[in-house]
Amino acid sequence: QVQLVESGGGLQQAGGSLRLSCEASGLTFGKYTMGWYRRTPGKAREFVANISGSRTSTGHSTTYIGSVKGRFTISRDNAKKTSYLQMNSLQPEDTATYYCKATPDPNLPASEIPAGGDYWGKGTQVTVSS
Repeated sequence: QVQLVESGGGLQQAGGSLRLSCEASGLTFGKYTMGWYRRTPGKAREFVANISGSRTSTGHSTTYIGSVKGRFTISRDNAKKTSYLQMNSLQPEDTATYYCKATPDPNLPASEIPAGGDYWGKGTQVTVSS
């Protein structure tokens, strides 16, 4: 059974930092792109960042939404089956529930792409006060 468990959320003042963790179990972690999304009440879930499962000569590829570039950093530790989101210079508009997502890495050879779909964690709340 696949499980994604987020942790590290909490209350932080504007300008502060938090590090979110997403620990995975029940899947071949290195074959999944790991992503972070967030949602505020009344709004659709929003993509924040992701990191590829596959590596190139320059490492894992990462993507960020524009509003967090330069402030947030996504990383992963395949040995620990954990993805991280380091959030610096937090702003009140970063307040949201943050979710972890695992997606089969489409850049793998077709024969290595895991069967099944995406997996989501249950979320962790981040609140930034002004």
